Amino acid sequence: MAGASLALSRLPRFAAYANALLLLALIGGIVALVSHTAVLQAMILVPDGLTLALGNTASFIGLLLALTGLFIAIEPALRGMGAGLLVLAGIAALPTGWPEVSPGGTLMTWQMQAHVLISLVAYGLLTVGAIVAVFALVQDRRLRARKVSAANQLFAPLEMTEKLLYGLAAAGFLTLLLGVFSGFLFVDDLFAQHLVHKTTLSLLALVLFGVLLAGRQLAGWRGRRAVWLYLWGFVILGLAYFGSRFILEQVLGRTWG
Repeated sequence: MAGASLALSRLPRFAAYANALLLLALIGGIVALVSHTAVLQAMILVPDGLTLALGNTASFIGLLLALTGLFIAIEPALRGMGAGLLVLAGIAALPTGWPEVSPGGTLMTWQMQAHVLISLVAYGLLTVGAIVAVFALVQDRRLRARKVSAANQLFAPLEMTEKLLYGLAAAGFLTLLLGVFSGFLFVDDLFAQHLVHKTTLSLLALVLFGVLLAGRQLAGWRGRRAVWLYLWGFVILGLAYFGSRFILEQVLGRTWG
């Protein structure tokens, strides 16, 4: 509901109701965000450890999508994108039906819990960036095709979209760097805990995001080439976490840790 209200507030035919729709979107979004946080906390945080099956992880990323969607709605031009993030957040929060491999949670030290949560925040931020990157590609295609319609109001100026993308890339890069570094500090045996493939792919993704940010800062990279580089980094990062985790949990019936 919040996503739909936010999107409608940007369309010219609903201009007379824009403020009411925006207020409805913000109230609904905040209520959903608080409820989502409370439920997710109970699902993930258990005594002496964390329960991080795929469904819980997707729901956590959905929480970050919703938080980002509400935050960027402060800027009117970004409300269409914020609406899209809220809708995707609702989808991510839906039950997946995937079974828990370890219903009681995985016992972890506080250091390992910090490492896992930092890594999840990094994945979430970079997931938001990937969605923004797709927005940028769609927007670029519409501009090249010179499509003019009321739906144009759902897209921010391309320069603003790219600025948001690089901001998310920088935040995700720094958080991922911290997550990888904490992993090397706190993980005792990468091979015994089935983490070597995840770590290798995470490092490769980290390098790609670093190259992208350096190119932006030093050479002014922008446009489709930079967006595609971001998406390739995100795909590799997705394989590092979701691909490895899916095989371990759903195919091999094992867990990390």
